[in-house]
Amino acid sequence: MEKWSLMAVVVLLGLTVRWTVSLNSYSGAGKPPMFGDYEAQRHWQEITLNLPVKQWYFNSSDNNLQYWGLDYPPLTAYHSLLCAYVAKFIDPDWIALHTSRGYESQAHKLFMRTTVFVADLLIYIPAVVMYCSYLKEISIKKRITNALCILLYPGLILIDYGHFHLGFALWGVLGVSCDWNVLGSLAFCLALNYKQMELYHALPFFCFLLGKCLKQGIQGKGLVLLMKLVCTVVGSFALCWLPFFTEKEQSLQILRRLFPVDRGLFEDKVANVWCSFSVFLKIKDLLPRHTQLMISFCLTFLTLLPSCVKLTAQPSIEGFKFTLVSCALSFFLFSFQVHEKSILLVSLPVCLVLHEIPFMSTWFLLVSTFSMLPLLLKDELFLPSVVTAVGFYMACATCLSIFERTSEEELRLKPFSMSVRKYLPWVTILPGAIQHLFFISVITMVLLTLMTVTLDPPENLPDLFAVLVCFVSCLHFLFFWVYFNIIIIWDSKYGRNQKKIN
Repeated sequence: MEKWSLMAVVVLLGLTVRWTVSLNSYSGAGKPPMFGDYEAQRHWQEITLNLPVKQWYFNSSDNNLQYWGLDYPPLTAYHSLLCAYVAKFIDPDWIALHTSRGYESQAHKLFMRTTVFVADLLIYIPAVVMYCSYLKEISIKKRITNALCILLYPGLILIDYGHFHLGFALWGVLGVSCDWNVLGSLAFCLALNYKQMELYHALPFFCFLLGKCLKQGIQGKGLVLLMKLVCTVVGSFALCWLPFFTEKEQSLQILRRLFPVDRGLFEDKVANVWCSFSVFLKIKDLLPRHTQLMISFCLTFLTLLPSCVKLTAQPSIEGFKFTLVSCALSFFLFSFQVHEKSILLVSLPVCLVLHEIPFMSTWFLLVSTFSMLPLLLKDELFLPSVVTAVGFYMACATCLSIFERTSEEELRLKPFSMSVRKYLPWVTILPGAIQHLFFISVITMVLLTLMTVTLDPPENLPDLFAVLVCFVSCLHFLFFWVYFNIIIIWDSKYGRNQKKIN
């Protein structure tokens, strides 16, 4: 009883922080003609309620795709439709066709904030609580503090404010962890049908289950499990896409909207390889679009291949979670047309290993929030971002004792260090060096933040500070990609000491 009382306090604290942040400004507030993501969500409600299903993804006089056209999978559209019915009951002017564009009022802001608050309360937060409750390898106190730190992660509080897709993905991880494989596959399919970028998480999931089926024997229990998973995946996708299967052009148009190749290699200031290193090499100008796409695909595939192969050959829950991080980072760093907020799809699996490597996970989550600084400033969320980041850091430093857990064993680097010392015996300063890198990293982020908010960039370099933030963040993410892959490749106990798979 005491455990659940404390967990309830943690949840209330997480909800309080979320609602407090929601009182601040939102994306595109008072900025016509396009406004921002807030208007995109409102406009999708307008479109899904007022137009037939077959017109949702097509350009027309009633649905100008250049004005926040729907470009997410069907489950997102159904969610928008559900919210639209509630909006129509309260005030039809909020979602009136054409005339509601750019609608802004305090009442409507309260409605929009409430919808995402309820989404967090119903899907994401219960998944966090259940996941932490099932961490049997740590004490009850540590499970509660782990839940607290995850719920206080600023990135998922400041951006979007409502995470159905991440909640579904987390339920998928929980299903895998508890050997509820059908539930896990259903949850991942729902996540993928809600937001196409959930492919970041779905690929390791399918590699894990494939390896599990092969280990059980393709002619025995493995075959039964494989058939159950196939039926779950096919069935869930069929239900979500059913209204669009009647015509071939419908399905093709949705795919065109989900994968907007015409937008180019990258947009805005995103902390991935293509944007960050375009300062030195203008790939977008030098190479044709199809070549850019092919290079992006090849690099993404090659960088995620080692971890996926290892997971398929040696499936384990621990390896699965680390592979989630590695694959998501590969997609973010190298794939085509990545948004700044896509770093949240990496942050979720990092939250899942927060109790295992608290120092490195905390560091990554701080950097991920910093990488979105240009976007946060644009949305007038600087003060909430600073307060939530400091609060998150203090919670992790206090509750998880991150600075007391920087040995080679705690950093999961001992197998790698032992391999290196066979050839370089003098390499014994790795944990200390990483601590120093952390402090240099924090100082750099603080200085760049202060420069961004207090100094005016040169007239000939108006994006100087935004580019610096992206470049520094990208260097961090490349470092973390190497780190997590070292853990995956060198930690052989995934294969030796994992529990027996039933």
